[in-house]
Amino acid sequence: MSRSALINIDTQQSFFHREYWQEEDVPAFQQAILQLISGCQDLNIPVVDIFHVDDSGPFSLESGYVKPMPFLQHHADVTFQKHVHNAFTDTGLDLWLRTRDINHLIICGIRTEQCCETTTRVASDLGYRVSFVSEAMLTFPMSWKGVTLDTQTLRHRTETVLAGRFAEIQTVAECLESLS
Repeated sequence: MSRSALINIDTQQSFFHREYWQEEDVPAFQQAILQLISGCQDLNIPVVDIFHVDDSGPFSLESGYVKPMPFLQHHADVTFQKHVHNAFTDTGLDLWLRTRDINHLIICGIRTEQCCETTTRVASDLGYRVSFVSEAMLTFPMSWKGVTLDTQTLRHRTETVLAGRFAEIQTVAECLESLS
């Protein structure tokens, strides 16, 4: 039998203070992540908040921004701080999950192609079944070598490289229906 946990990655106020922050995709993201959290809580699925912490800047504890974004009102079952892109390295998350016999992770949060994707890959390598709910994730355009990828392209690219290899790609509705 599958036992699930929702892993909410880096949905923290630190991002408001990054030069790339933009509001364009935020309303849809807020609606989706709130629906996913509420649905998981209704099903008694633990919600795990992960916060990224750096030594300085808006992701440092001293900044006061390493806390949930204001629209989040849930009470996490547990919170971990990470210092790298994935939520497992040196956090205690794996032990917490295994102690509770959790073998299925539902991933949501910020940034789709960075911390959410990296956590998904590590989780899969550790033997977890992963639901990647990119609808409940947020990212921002990225440029390299004169080419800018918009958020939809980044999302599609991330889903493409994860699907069938590291995770099942699901919408919020599909994920919640599969848990019922």
